[in-house]
Amino acid sequence: MIDIAEDLKQQTEGLGAVETLAYLADMFEGKIIFSTSFGWEDQVVTHMIFDNNLPIKVFTLETGRLFPETYYVWNRTMEIFGQPIHAYYPRQDLLEQMVTKKGPNSFYESVENRKECCNIRKVEPLKRALSGNDIWITGIRAEQSPVRGSMENIEWDDQNKLIKFHPIYHWSIEEVKDYIKLYNIPYNTLHDRGFPSIGCAPCTRAVQPGEDFRAGRWWWEDKSKKECGLHDTSAATLETVRG
Repeated sequence: MIDIAEDLKQQTEGLGAVETLAYLADMFEGKIIFSTSFGWEDQVVTHMIFDNNLPIKVFTLETGRLFPETYYVWNRTMEIFGQPIHAYYPRQDLLEQMVTKKGPNSFYESVENRKECCNIRKVEPLKRALSGNDIWITGIRAEQSPVRGSMENIEWDDQNKLIKFHPIYHWSIEEVKDYIKLYNIPYNTLHDRGFPSIGCAPCTRAVQPGEDFRAGRWWWEDKSKKECGLHDTSAATLETVRG
């Protein structure tokens, strides 16, 4: 599959985002999936998929700690397109065990606790969502963080053993906003209040002037630890998830 990822990069060279999505959907019929967290970028990709009736399953991770504004965009998106958005929840037993032992806000206490919470609420459900698929579509852009800037628009994800495609990887934030305005796509209003990256409510704050894109995520931690494990390019981080 690693070789296939390289082949796909060559086969889709020069194609636009929608053309590449359609090409991959045809080649990997029934085994292609898109993850959305309802941010600017994901709303653009969702529009590309739903507006063009592409046979790509769209899903989200329902962590149980999302902003009210995120739930509004989720519901509004389904109303507009009339398409399902599949929800994957944390495993109840793992979540109950963690909260019972450490409380609902243990992630503030240490990086290890925060990663445990991310693993239970996001990484483990993601693995269930990706299971059986060959292509994972994301809304990642290169300029979002140094880690994401080192990725490729089509790449092999060794952690999850599939190919990832980032259709708007080389887009600027201005291009994303222009697309949303052009097609009147619903978006999370927290973006207008200084939230360029939106995750769980307790772990996300507005970015201050002069701060980088990811500064509002897990702001109490060192800036080098601004990933939760969903798009980790290193070894898998599931050691705290049992069973």
